[in-house]
Amino acid sequence: MRIERKDEIIHMVTEDKVVKANLLSEKFQVSMETIRRDLEELEKEGIVKRVHGGAVINLAHSVEPDYSYREIKNYEEKLLIGKKAVSLVEDGETIIIDIGTTTLEFARFLRGKKKVTVLTNSLKIAFELMDDPNITVIIFGGKVRLGEGSTSGYWAEEMVDQFYADKLFLGVGTLETEKGIMDYHIEESNLRRHFIHHAKQIIGLADYSKFEADALNMVCETPKIDYIVTDEKTSKKVIKRLNEKGVQVILA
Repeated sequence: MRIERKDEIIHMVTEDKVVKANLLSEKFQVSMETIRRDLEELEKEGIVKRVHGGAVINLAHSVEPDYSYREIKNYEEKLLIGKKAVSLVEDGETIIIDIGTTTLEFARFLRGKKKVTVLTNSLKIAFELMDDPNITVIIFGGKVRLGEGSTSGYWAEEMVDQFYADKLFLGVGTLETEKGIMDYHIEESNLRRHFIHHAKQIIGLADYSKFEADALNMVCETPKIDYIVTDEKTSKKVIKRLNEKGVQVILA
């Protein structure tokens, strides 16, 4: 039965790229501890990587993880970062919110702010904020990316160029301290460069796992970043290097 269960878990994670432990427990009618042991064995075999709440398929280096994987990875850290970052928003400001799972948590904590205008290319963020009477949401048009709920491309870039924002809350694919913020998707990376050009302050939101790694596309060099909001698991060495580049690090 254990072997059959593991085979089914492999099939599920191959199909969906992510599995959640509580759903596996319900599906197979076994304890969470049993599922944790199964996932631990599959991780040792190199088939999955365990994350908080479940596991994901073992992805190759520098391939962008699936959204559902990113949504549960380091979830507690993303909550803390989102909550802390909201303290940087003043009533009456116009802000750009980039796509991403951490920026989505940040957007959820925005409720309660007064007369804030949000510019975003995230359908998920727009949906979260559209019913708040104190927040005006403007969404950039363009091609919608499958599975991500994001827009990018020529129309989005042209629309961004008509605005100037007080602050940009930037999602971080990876951040290499000697280089800068990088990401995986070409059109979204280009749109982020337009965001940066049209915002007075650049605030990156990144949990500890995003540092000292490379991705395909350069978004901006490290000295262009005003703030990085991160969690306490980020190494002191990384924080020191960022400070030396003129970046103020805020720990959540």
